[in-house]
Amino acid sequence: MTDILVRGLAPETVKRLKARAQQQGRSLQSEAKLLLEQSAGIGAGEIQAVLNRWKKHFAGRTFSSSARLIREDRKR
Repeated sequence: MTDILVRGLAPETVKRLKARAQQQGRSLQSEAKLLLEQSAGIGAGEIQAVLNRWKKHFAGRTFSSSARLIREDRKR
């Protein structure tokens, strides 16, 4: 795992991060890590892994067309 150092954060930013971390019951480091991971989004490899799990979950199943249900819903 890689470490990063963020220099030059405004004291008010650190104060808000600490408050947010405390509200969530996390350390400042854990809160900052979570925010960075969420900001970076999900990677292509992770997306592919999720899709593969869903494909495996639904393998062999067949589903009927939902066109009729959609048409009925549009008439409401």
